[in-house]
Amino acid sequence: MDNIFEQIIGDFQERALPQPTRRDIAMPMLNGKADTLIGMRRTGKSWRIYQAMNELLASGVAKESLLYINFDDERLYPLTADDLHRIPETFFRLNPENKHRHCHLFFDEIQNVPGWERFIRRLLDTENARITLTGSSAKLLSREIATTLRGRSLATELFPFSFREAMRHQGENDTLSKPPGAARRALLANRLRAYLEAGGFPEVQGIDPRYRIRILQEYVDVVILRDVVERHGIGNITPLRYLIRHLLGSPACAFSINRFHNDLKSQGIACGKNSLHDYLAYLEDAYLIQSIQMDSRSQRQRQVNPRKVYPIDTGLAQAFRHGSGMDRGRLLETLVFLDLRRRGMEIAYFRSEQGYEVDFLARPVQGEAIAIQVAESIAEPATRQRELRALDAVLAERKLSSAILVTLDEEEQIGTPHGTISVVPVWRWLLRE
Repeated sequence: MDNIFEQIIGDFQERALPQPTRRDIAMPMLNGKADTLIGMRRTGKSWRIYQAMNELLASGVAKESLLYINFDDERLYPLTADDLHRIPETFFRLNPENKHRHCHLFFDEIQNVPGWERFIRRLLDTENARITLTGSSAKLLSREIATTLRGRSLATELFPFSFREAMRHQGENDTLSKPPGAARRALLANRLRAYLEAGGFPEVQGIDPRYRIRILQEYVDVVILRDVVERHGIGNITPLRYLIRHLLGSPACAFSINRFHNDLKSQGIACGKNSLHDYLAYLEDAYLIQSIQMDSRSQRQRQVNPRKVYPIDTGLAQAFRHGSGMDRGRLLETLVFLDLRRRGMEIAYFRSEQGYEVDFLARPVQGEAIAIQVAESIAEPATRQRELRALDAVLAERKLSSAILVTLDEEEQIGTPHGTISVVPVWRWLLRE
């Protein structure tokens, strides 16, 4: 095994690093803490590691002080926890000067080795090194890391490309440093529509729609098999598949376990309600979907009202859509939700005392809540009245001074009895600093 480690380390030191599309998500990289990248499969966790290594090299760090091991490498099978100590031993033997300087160790898909946690804790305690880990999302969850590494790690969530990152990946200008002219606005609107359809998974950018849909459906199959069925020992996967198709094909919709359970019964599919609750939690753990509750100080109110469920990417929703088309307003709402998640907001939906609903009440770490409504267009008078009425209700009940209405293309400022509503095109909203 020592020869294999020598070969892997030597190969890494000799070859040039890939130059991936820059991701905006920051990694803390604090001394004494392991950084852990978590997220759905194929979101680009390994490429984010390469970005971190390129940033270190650009800052003057010697490449010899970097160590990268991908535990998906077939040369490392079978690898046990007892073999892991040979990795730093080989690394320091090949580069003795590393014993006297700060090193950076990157371990990709480390969950493939049972017992890896003790190895990482020992490295954190004994070596002058900063450690970064990635792994299959369902096997390397933030709450599991907190337990296994005993508070010695910080988790960073990685999502598919944002709209800005997708623009950057295509070589487009991804900034809005000044008000765009007509040509720039038209370009941004065109790119937004393409992004809405394709989503942000790096591998499918620019791919023919027929192949893109097949690739995204295969992503979901892998999540079902490895991150849900195998991990949780599920024997009857038929209701699980029905649940996934329903959730992905109905983005930004309220979801009721009771109603879905009755739908399964009407089709002759047996599955208990408790199992459905478990399945929903498993899918969130695997980052396939995310859900939010109604905003309320009452725990009972939050529990009795349905959750709203969003896929982790609009491309997945398109790949599992029901029929020939999909409500574009629901896809826009999904984009806004994912943008808020990327920014670390605490998110809920709002329902007024009169029953008017606002899509998001988002709370940053610091500062007041932000009320956000999403609509494809408010050109129709009835739609305009409905959306503004709901936003004015949240301004009144939550004592806010302003709110946001995100649309596909429209832009204006609207005064209401209780505050100001800014109507913003979705491309401007997604490209804001």
